[in-house]
Amino acid sequence: MKRLKSKHSFISALPFLAPSLAGLILFSLIPILASLAISVTGWSGMSRVSLFNGFFAFVQTHFIGLTNYLDIFSDGEVWRVLSHNAYFIILYLPLMLLLSLLVASILHHKSRAAGKYRVMYYIPVLTSWVAGALIWKWLLSPEYGLVNNILAFFGVDGPLWLQSEVWAMPSIVLASVWKDMGFYGMILLAGLTGINPEYYDAADIDGANRWRKYTRVTLPMLSPILFYVIMLSLINAFQLFPQIMIMTKNGDAGPNGATMVMVERIYKYAFRYGRMGYAAAYSWILFIVIFSFTALQNILQKRWVHYDS
Repeated sequence: MKRLKSKHSFISALPFLAPSLAGLILFSLIPILASLAISVTGWSGMSRVSLFNGFFAFVQTHFIGLTNYLDIFSDGEVWRVLSHNAYFIILYLPLMLLLSLLVASILHHKSRAAGKYRVMYYIPVLTSWVAGALIWKWLLSPEYGLVNNILAFFGVDGPLWLQSEVWAMPSIVLASVWKDMGFYGMILLAGLTGINPEYYDAADIDGANRWRKYTRVTLPMLSPILFYVIMLSLINAFQLFPQIMIMTKNGDAGPNGATMVMVERIYKYAFRYGRMGYAAAYSWILFIVIFSFTALQNILQKRWVHYDS
């Protein structure tokens, strides 16, 4: 009886779900399956593909099996690219978390200027990456940039930043943290607001100082939000792309390929080098990497995330 009732409920809800399901299938599921099929072909991206009539014939015509995947791993470039992604994450994640927590803590204190601070910190989030990247490209210009001019005022010779193999990725990190810390800061602010004040009252009775209250009350209570922020920022970090394409010279992945990352390689192989199958294989490798890190985080969260309210 319950099964018939649930089936009837599903049929009744289907007309309301149909538009969303159609969009999900058309714009997500079909492209995902198509990219998987393309990843085992040598398609250049130039010949026409018929989705309904000739897609399977197209796959058979261009089919090369796992050659793209074998070529990617035998070439060795993928390890260098993944190391650049890892280097970006190592620099970006701690700095972003620290500044986002700082932003959230500042905005959490009640003051007349709280609303103005929220707007000020959130402006970079609303700014498009094109505009933001161009601003940072000017700020980090070795000759005319504001950053090097300030350093010169204190007698320090500023580096070449985006033209330096050493400083190119840290420059991308600075721009990324500036763009993202307001967004993650607002999420953490919501978590701070949701902490029950009675925990702090109990800590005051026990004689805890500010640091003890922050480490023993705030951070444990904030751990579910921190986990969400880490997961979201980690996934976004692996998909690093627009700032590199705009800030590096002609989108060439920096000096000596210092800022080559996964999505940048996918774009280049697909649309610049005409190797769509190779790019699709790269995208599936990126999917496996992100999925693996997400699964690992879900396992590790049991050790430090506290869902008690």
